[in-house]
Amino acid sequence: MSGEESFVFLALQANDDTRPVIEAILADNPHAKLDEQPAMVRIHAKGSLRVRRASIEELVGRPFDLQELHINMITLSGHIDETDDALTLSWERR
Repeated sequence: MSGEESFVFLALQANDDTRPVIEAILADNPHAKLDEQPAMVRIHAKGSLRVRRASIEELVGRPFDLQELHINMITLSGHIDETDDALTLSWERR
């Protein structure tokens, strides 16, 4: 794979609901970069990106179902491994 293909990303609408989600993703993935654009944010990382339910719950102060993420998701890139506890994007097949 080329170097560009090793990057994964998640694009979300920029709104009050996604602010704690974005904060949690960046805290759990220190290698990730945030690209803010009008009305959306793109979080990209080399290798993999993990969205953890527990991290989001700590910030929103309530139970969070990862399916709620899909309401504000615009697009993503990478192979998806999704459980009740985490959504992981990577180019490595599991």
